[in-house]
Amino acid sequence: MPIYEYNAISDGCGYCRRGFEVLQKIGEDPLDRCPKCRGLVRRVPSPFRACVAETPEEAAKIESKIRDYEQEGMWSHAAETADKAGLDERAREDYKKAGYDM
Repeated sequence: MPIYEYNAISDGCGYCRRGFEVLQKIGEDPLDRCPKCRGLVRRVPSPFRACVAETPEEAAKIESKIRDYEQEGMWSHAAETADKAGLDERAREDYKKAGYDM
């Protein structure tokens, strides 16, 4: 079952103003009301996200590779590797060190 994202159309509670996710069947009608405050909501398009499970050994290899690049001052290589591994904060830091405006 897919996860759909919703947010408030107008004033709502903190829950729907921030946006929330709901696990729904594909054929199910979209929600039109917030489950908390009953305010009007709409389903918003969300990017496709995939989950890739890494073994601890794979994660250690990636970490080692990033660390090696950082020690050699190869910030853009380290940032790209971190970005591909889903290490967003680390990638941002390395991109900044590489001179990219973040």
